Amino acid sequence: MRAMAAEDRLDLPMVGERQSLREQVAHALRAALITGEMRPGVVYSAPVLAAQFGVSATPVREAMLDLAKEGLVEAVRNKGFRVTELSDRDLDELTEIRQLIEVPTVTRLADASRAAEFESLRPIAEEIVSAAERGDLLAYVDADLRFHVELLKLSGNAHLVEVVRDLRNRARLYGLQQLFEHGKLPDSGREHLALLSALAAGDAAAAKSIMSAHIQHVRGIWADRPE
Repeated sequence: MRAMAAEDRLDLPMVGERQSLREQVAHALRAALITGEMRPGVVYSAPVLAAQFGVSATPVREAMLDLAKEGLVEAVRNKGFRVTELSDRDLDELTEIRQLIEVPTVTRLADASRAAEFESLRPIAEEIVSAAERGDLLAYVDADLRFHVELLKLSGNAHLVEVVRDLRNRARLYGLQQLFEHGKLPDSGREHLALLSALAAGDAAAAKSIMSAHIQHVRGIWADRPE
């Protein structure tokens, strides 16, 4: 662990007034996490980040506490915040839990009579593909989370949705930048469209296969290792 140095300065935007400062700062910091600008092992100081944003330290500290609740960073007493690192074991366990929860839940949704519900999610799936093709990682993650949350809501289990939301946020730190750099992000994005088609056709077997492979990317392509 080391303190934030000059080379750790982030390319952060100045914030405006349309959203609360806290929300804008949190949004920008998530982008820095996703793109790898904020690196594990570095302690980021709220006052230093605030100076880069052009705001006081309070909204930055509040935003970092929000990210800490999501498991993306952790507080370092009297120093600042450190990006959470995921070990191989952490990622294995997160992937296993998601496979156990999401795959059977989504598989049970496959029903041709609900085709209209699945088609209503197609615009979000198309947003994911578009963001992947232009390399907008923050837009990709935002749309990806919305897609999976809205899809799981069709199960009618609100508690399950919140559990999966938390799991997805924690696993999101791993390898998204590598996926884009290797040109594989659009392929991952298009899996959402294939999943909707399988569900709308009532093809439970295909939906199960697509969903399982999609989650396994966290342990495979996203982590830059064989699946």
